[in-house]
Amino acid sequence: MTATPVLRLLARAPVKVPLRTYATSIPAKAHHHVVIVGGGTAGVTAAAQLQRSLGLEKKDIAILDPAKTHHYQPGWTLVGSGLKSLDDVQRPLSHVVPAGVKHYPLRVSTFDPEQNAVKTSEGVDISYDYLIVAPGLETNFGGISGLKEALQDPASEVSSIYSEKTVEQVWRNIQAFKKGPAIFTQPAGIIKCAGAPQKIMWMALSQWKQEGVRDNIDITFATGAPAMFAVPKYSQALEALRKERNVEGLFQHNLISIDAKKKVATFKNLAEGAQGATVEREFGFLHVVPPQKPWDWVAKSKIADAAGWVDVDKSTTQHNKYKNIFSIGDASSLPNSKTAAAITAQVPVMVDNLLATMAGKEAKATYDGYASCPLLTGHRELMLCEFKYGGVPKETFANILGGQETPNAAYYYLKKNIFPAVYWSYFLKGSWYGPNSFFRPETTTA
Repeated sequence: MTATPVLRLLARAPVKVPLRTYATSIPAKAHHHVVIVGGGTAGVTAAAQLQRSLGLEKKDIAILDPAKTHHYQPGWTLVGSGLKSLDDVQRPLSHVVPAGVKHYPLRVSTFDPEQNAVKTSEGVDISYDYLIVAPGLETNFGGISGLKEALQDPASEVSSIYSEKTVEQVWRNIQAFKKGPAIFTQPAGIIKCAGAPQKIMWMALSQWKQEGVRDNIDITFATGAPAMFAVPKYSQALEALRKERNVEGLFQHNLISIDAKKKVATFKNLAEGAQGATVEREFGFLHVVPPQKPWDWVAKSKIADAAGWVDVDKSTTQHNKYKNIFSIGDASSLPNSKTAAAITAQVPVMVDNLLATMAGKEAKATYDGYASCPLLTGHRELMLCEFKYGGVPKETFANILGGQETPNAAYYYLKKNIFPAVYWSYFLKGSWYGPNSFFRPETTTA
């Protein structure tokens, strides 16, 4: 795939503000009809669907993101499990930005919604008629004492699938570990893909079973949550699986520090009546999911709610105060699971409401909170969790294959082979709509 025309245009732009990490330069000020903050799944997909939309007459769209690489983050579990290479789940960002969309390799520092502008760390001001905020969230590796140091030491046997810089070490650690206590953690609070912390656990268990060393390893799932999963139907099935496979459940225990030299992990007990007591556990193998939070430059801005997320209506994705601003994906205040699958349902609603707003009409398309977690439970088996607001299951294949709380080989190969191919070839190009496949869903109206 060749570089997009966008970068060639940037190369001919006036030299006013040098960029340290790019050979090109851009003007000190610019204006676009639609500005998208974030070049991840939400931002690129939104740009692609807007470009394809017949309702958007003025196709003047820009994406702001300093990243050079676009990551298929659902694939990090596959990399950590030895099922894919890291190269399989990433592409240059320039290859996935839709043709005709301008890409500014800039880092947003400030939102100025009264002036319809964003300011960047590089000193560039970009104004807009409409703004889509989709920069994802911050994986806070500094939120656990000792974690950064442990991850930098391959001998620590500490790893995490939650970063492209650490995910390959996960598979190396799984392969090397043969005996002793193995702990898999999940933090309290909001994280992206809330099923991923145990996906890697089930895959490690399956690998150790194949190698004949499972009986030598004591596995603990230590989670800040009170149950295996937030949706009761799937939580019950996973709890049964946990007991069947002899995995200890350490619930409402939040990892707060790691001593890599002593091989000790310290947890805070969040249970009522525990008064924040700490619990120390020795480990031989430790997989850590860091706490996650909104980016500071989002949380401290005028467009954020009290919790730091972009303050949007949970049905329309439109900002509750600034009607020319929309937000989807992990940065939004939408009270659902933060997954790539959720974006498949969010983007069509957002696009319809954005176009309605442009036409001076009321935003009436509604998002029902659909999200999905293809939860690996071992080699050749996967529990396809699909649900909407309120933890209500919304299953695509239940009428064909039965309840999706039962792990199935067909779902496993969807996750491993089909979903990644569809992501690169169709989803990011604006022609894939999740459970609706290639058929754009009719967004419902209130």
